[in-house]
Amino acid sequence: MNKSEQITMVKDYGKIKIKLGEVMKEKNLTRYQLSKMTNTRFEVINKWHSGEVERIDSDILARFCFALNCKVEDIIEYEL
Repeated sequence: MNKSEQITMVKDYGKIKIKLGEVMKEKNLTRYQLSKMTNTRFEVINKWHSGEVERIDSDILARFCFALNCKVEDIIEYEL
């Protein structure tokens, strides 16, 4: 299979939407406050808040769920 055939096989498989900012707004929390609550660097919180996460870290996600008293599906959503 050559490269041009590989490109034509790419399909739209959906995307992951990060909704941390929405949950934080509902809880009236700032990125700085969540950073302190979860002992997570502000830069990491900022990436999650803006939806620019490249890899999902399950430990970070668990910290968010614990601190925000929410479920994973409140923070992450799969969209087709």
